[in-house]
Amino acid sequence: MIDFSKDLLFRDALLLVINKPSGVAVHKGMGNGPHLEDTLKELAFGLPNPPQLAHRLDAGTSGCLILGRHKVALKHLGHLFETNQIKKTYWAIVIGHPEQDSGVIDFPLMKQSQDKRRWWMKVDPHGQEAITEYRVLHRSDCNLSFLELTPITGRTHQLRVHCQAMGFPILGDAIYGYQDDTRHMFLHLHARGVEIPYHQKKPVIKVVAPLSPHMLDTCTEYGVEYTSGYGMDQDDK
Repeated sequence: MIDFSKDLLFRDALLLVINKPSGVAVHKGMGNGPHLEDTLKELAFGLPNPPQLAHRLDAGTSGCLILGRHKVALKHLGHLFETNQIKKTYWAIVIGHPEQDSGVIDFPLMKQSQDKRRWWMKVDPHGQEAITEYRVLHRSDCNLSFLELTPITGRTHQLRVHCQAMGFPILGDAIYGYQDDTRHMFLHLHARGVEIPYHQKKPVIKVVAPLSPHMLDTCTEYGVEYTSGYGMDQDDK
């Protein structure tokens, strides 16, 4: 069992933010790998009931994951997510170089399969609205780019499908990436920061997650750099 208490980024009486490692699912799936639901009781920190997930991250995605500590907090967090009031910023290493230094990706998304066990998505004009803002932080000589991604909507696999559709899939993406690119087996997508306007009369809660180890290793190996954009801190080095 993984001890997620050591990955705690923020805690108050209402919510928790943890730095989820890559390769850990948030829900128990069909496989036998580690998942967060096994350890929620270890994150109660004195409350009678364990916290509950306010949203989800793919198993391969690392970084900021928000949990509500009780039903009232969870309901309010759900409202903030549904009304797009929580800002999420992601970092990704992608294959290729976007033509523009920044832009907006506006492609509607739809499920590829009717199999309820599958969550694979595709661009489809009849799908749900999906909008992502992106900014290039660095272009390497090894045909890799470091991006900052801000999802305006919150569709399943949105960032992964949008990057693929624009011609620069995320490195290590086993579903939407280039299958012949074997430079890395881990998904290079990291939930870098969240901004949670939980209290109307108090400052916005801002939390930053240090970059995952495998993405740091890739930056070193392939000469990928990133600037002091969103919440750069010494923990990244």
